[in-house]
Amino acid sequence: MEYKNKKLLKLKEFLEKNQLSAFLFSSSSNVFYLSKFKSTNAYIIITKNNQYFLTDARYYEKAKEEIKDYEVIQIKDNTIKFLKNFLRSLEIKTLGFEKDKVSCEFKEKLRTKGIKLKGFSRVLKDFRIIKDEEEIKIIKDGIKKTDKVYKSFLEELKKQLKKQIFLTELNLRGILVYKMFEVGASGESFPSIIASGSHSAIPHWESSYQEIKLNAPLLVDMGLIWKGYCTDFTRTLFIGKPDEEFKKMYEIVKTAWYKGFERVKRGVSIAEIDKTIREYFQEKGLAEYFIHATGHGVGVEIHEAPRIFYKNSEEGIIEDGMVFTIEPGLYFPGKYGIRLENIIIVENGRGENFSEIDLDLKVIDLL
Repeated sequence: MEYKNKKLLKLKEFLEKNQLSAFLFSSSSNVFYLSKFKSTNAYIIITKNNQYFLTDARYYEKAKEEIKDYEVIQIKDNTIKFLKNFLRSLEIKTLGFEKDKVSCEFKEKLRTKGIKLKGFSRVLKDFRIIKDEEEIKIIKDGIKKTDKVYKSFLEELKKQLKKQIFLTELNLRGILVYKMFEVGASGESFPSIIASGSHSAIPHWESSYQEIKLNAPLLVDMGLIWKGYCTDFTRTLFIGKPDEEFKKMYEIVKTAWYKGFERVKRGVSIAEIDKTIREYFQEKGLAEYFIHATGHGVGVEIHEAPRIFYKNSEEGIIEDGMVFTIEPGLYFPGKYGIRLENIIIVENGRGENFSEIDLDLKVIDLL
């Protein structure tokens, strides 16, 4: 049987290479990646001669209408019991599964007499790390929408501050989410981080009922989901009048971002991006205040390969089709933090930044 779907062709080759009768995908991210169908209860089974998409009655009719490359099967009654019976009906002898994506409980329940289970990690890493034309178009559109949300958010923030309305971090997150739905997004790609004042010194601060501080920084880390793909974007602005120290640190972070961006070229080690930024911070005597990796891949999940970190040499070299963030930051406990982030798409041998929001310090005047 011939397949136009290149992903399926490669998966059939994977089965052959690893002497598998079939492979079971159970993680929501990989099921969506392969089928482009969202379901909270769905599985994909790839065999040498066929491929099946299994879901329950809530999604079955829609899946049958939309999914073209798979035979759609309705799960009835108990999911695990149905899966095991279905696998037996296919006369599976050796079944591959995502050992890095399933719980110990799921694996134990999946055990079936006569079927040998063989676990694999990061099965689709090499597929997902290089985006195809359709994926890149979706991500570019998502970046445009993210820009639009951020611009609209800033205008609303200015209005609220002028009216002297009581604002909390969660109030501002609510505004962001509303703006995302306005542009057609299906939601946040992660819980948006609104970190006011000293909270900005905690990289993954959880937005709270803390009142927004005046004459202080405001870190906004946000992303939306567009057609199943995530975006990620961070800016640190200042409400009021920043002092000279803050402005100096901001310029250092901005310069670090550009230094990392300049290293994004086909054939360069991925680790070089992170290494370049760390060396610059070291030169400035600030290395100890950069406490996370420089970036991460973005796609159907907000964090996926490649990880932009100098200790991750196994991620290899930069290739066309890679999509990842560059997000250097400096964090001074109890005082403030500064982070700047954009998604970079590697095209024609170099990195491209498709966000139209510049990296200059945005100051919101309270007068």
